[in-house]
Amino acid sequence: MNDHLHHHGHAAGEQTPATQALSALDFFDYQRDFLERTVLFWDTLRQRANNMLEHERAGLPPLLDFKHETLLDARRFERPVNYALLRITEIDTHCWDDCVDPEKPPVIVVDPRAGHGPGIGGFKRDSEVGMAMREGHPVYFVIFFPEPTLGQTLADVLHVLRSFVEEVALRHPGKPPVLYGNCQAGWAVTLLSADCAGLVGPVVLNGSPLSYWAGESGVNPMRLSGGLLGGSWLAHLTADLGNGRFDGAWLVQNFENLKPEKVVWEKYAQLFTNVDSEQERFLEFERWWNGFYFLSREEILAIVENLFIGNQIEQGLFRICQGCTADLRRITNPIVIFASYGDNITPPHQALGWIPAVYSDTENLRQAGQRIVYLTNPHVGHLGIFVSARVARLEHRAILESLADIEALAPGLYEMKIDNPSGDPDCHKPSYSIRFEPRQVQDLKTDYPQEAFERVKQVSTVNEALYRAFVSPWAQALATPWTAEMLKWLHPMRTSRYLLSEAFSPWMRGVALLAESLSKNRQPLAQNHPFIKQEREAVGEVTHAMGQLREGRDAAREQAFRLMFQNPDLFSSVLSMMGKKVGDGNLGRPNSVSVLDVKEDQVVKTVPVGKTPNGISVTP
Repeated sequence: MNDHLHHHGHAAGEQTPATQALSALDFFDYQRDFLERTVLFWDTLRQRANNMLEHERAGLPPLLDFKHETLLDARRFERPVNYALLRITEIDTHCWDDCVDPEKPPVIVVDPRAGHGPGIGGFKRDSEVGMAMREGHPVYFVIFFPEPTLGQTLADVLHVLRSFVEEVALRHPGKPPVLYGNCQAGWAVTLLSADCAGLVGPVVLNGSPLSYWAGESGVNPMRLSGGLLGGSWLAHLTADLGNGRFDGAWLVQNFENLKPEKVVWEKYAQLFTNVDSEQERFLEFERWWNGFYFLSREEILAIVENLFIGNQIEQGLFRICQGCTADLRRITNPIVIFASYGDNITPPHQALGWIPAVYSDTENLRQAGQRIVYLTNPHVGHLGIFVSARVARLEHRAILESLADIEALAPGLYEMKIDNPSGDPDCHKPSYSIRFEPRQVQDLKTDYPQEAFERVKQVSTVNEALYRAFVSPWAQALATPWTAEMLKWLHPMRTSRYLLSEAFSPWMRGVALLAESLSKNRQPLAQNHPFIKQEREAVGEVTHAMGQLREGRDAAREQAFRLMFQNPDLFSSVLSMMGKKVGDGNLGRPNSVSVLDVKEDQVVKTVPVGKTPNGISVTP
């Protein structure tokens, strides 16, 4: 904890000048201000609840801050998918013709399906959409709707994205579109590039995790969740209980659990302390944060099994469809990777770790004719990479202004360095300069317990097979549209929000009336008031204490993962015990496992266990 958050070391009973200056009037003023802020704080949460309900009633439309038109709605395709392609038509009251340079390549922004709705890439004027439009690029945005179509698969989504790229390419002949993939949309864009060789231009991956097993011990605990939860079966159960839909609120809850001291405490403490200035910003962000979208059962299982647990994409084992497996070596268009050390959801390890997994060394990358450029930010958070307001807009402008230079680079790996003597994030070239420093692929390789994650994959396969055989039919039989809707509205991520609306809590009308009255004559205390300073110190102390508890929790999870999966003897004995409990004895024998085929036919098969080059046993 920083020194300024502690007492300043005065002897017992000694009073500081600030303490001596305090008076009864100061205390009375603080009490008045505290009570007023309390009313305004709860009224802000009431408004958030109403915004959430209003957004639901409107059908959860995408929260884009730009006028747009729909070009393609994939719900009307022969194989329907809940995606659509938009064209941004206006920015800052300027229409398409006023701000688009026809000589520049189009930009397609794809937002992630990670629980929230689309819009974070075009959430603010300074977002990726706004930056690209101001630089003169035609901008297209890929959105998705709250409800997946019945039985849509990840392969269906990838085929639809290819159709979108083809449509944009036809509109701009000779100028392959630039693909922007945010977070989990990054792997979709990467797979798309591997499948659309020659059709697309540079690919920009912003905070995109392609190497899911990579990470730093004690710093990136999310990668351990698949093992600690026993694999993909829990996601399957959740989707079954949701009547074939997986509620994105569970994914958002996982994000909040990463750093509860920030999301559960500090976010609200900051709102309370600065309610006069923070209310509008808080409500704007929460409107997007609390819009939870669904994925189909088939999609979430494909994502969890192939990416989170299977780590298939960097190994070239991700099957897009029958007879088509994604090979990242097929990508020939330049790849730009933007990562941040302040991002605890997609750390640089996961954003860059796939490169040495795909290319053995720098020479191998050169021989493949590929150019990969990466740049890092020392502190910006995960969402800041996409919003790009204040903290990252210089990086996004630098990427857009350097696309031609990147395509002209000789094959190899480069780190993009930005020199900005003015410090102005809104400046343009030549006020800042860019250089591309050659790097070695080998230097990006990081050590992590790969054998342990292979065991996680093996356990997940067995657990998923058992669940699919003995539990899933019952869960699906018991689930109805009524029970699924009930579970949706009883989810704690929703109840903690909408129950503060006067529609559910009539007494909140009194809070609204009080807040309206107080706002008219509100005279907030100065930010340097001694009691306000003490309040902030107390907030900091609580944040620090919660951070320590979270670090202890994460350390315990690391230890549990290490005990369960990094001990080969213990792992083998547990797996043998699982086989004996099943009763057929196959799980206990070294040469075979009894599993359910995870394809549509769901036929029970006994499949010989294969061996990887490292000697790790794997199952189909």
